[in-house]
Amino acid sequence: MAKKAVASLQKGGGKEFTKVVLTAKSAKTGAYTFKESMVHNDKVKEVLAGASK
Repeated sequence: MAKKAVASLQKGGGKEFTKVVLTAKSAKTGAYTFKESMVHNDKVKEVLAGASK
């Protein structure tokens, strides 16, 4: 299924998007959680800057 999703992103305007994976450590349990999102290439720096605050 992953191959189909990746292949569909390569057609058309899919190359204009980047997959951003943000990590956060839980203060309560110490476990790491991951948040994945597809972001337009122009907005990647904004998303990363907002996550570091």
